[in-house]
Amino acid sequence: MARKPLLQETPPAYSPVIPGGYEYGQPNNYGAIPPPQPGFQPPPYNYASASGYPAPPPPSQGPPQLTYPNTYTIIQQPVATTTSVVVVGGCPACRVGVLEDSFTCLGVCCAILFFPFGILLCLALKQRQCPNCGATFG
Repeated sequence: MARKPLLQETPPAYSPVIPGGYEYGQPNNYGAIPPPQPGFQPPPYNYASASGYPAPPPPSQGPPQLTYPNTYTIIQQPVATTTSVVVVGGCPACRVGVLEDSFTCLGVCCAILFFPFGILLCLALKQRQCPNCGATFG
């Protein structure tokens, strides 16, 4: 088996090299801080206010006086909550009774005369009545 020597040179670029761009074989300086421009002077840094807090006042004679420049009073209004319980099948008129189902005379006659479709008519013609207030809903 004949052994081929390994390529020692880099392959040609696919696109023309852009000045200042990345070329194959250059050292990787991605993310490096560029050198400062000539004649550029950074502004002086004030170390006294670097912490974000004001400088402490000079010590005074006597007990320290606490001053509160702004006082806020928050008054929270009580929230009136009404709890409503909805009973399924409850009477909408008196809200106490529970509606009872009853079949109307016409529904029963339709069920007998037009069996089996009459049963659907009988179910559709049901009447609901409240035993507490006597209200009827059809």
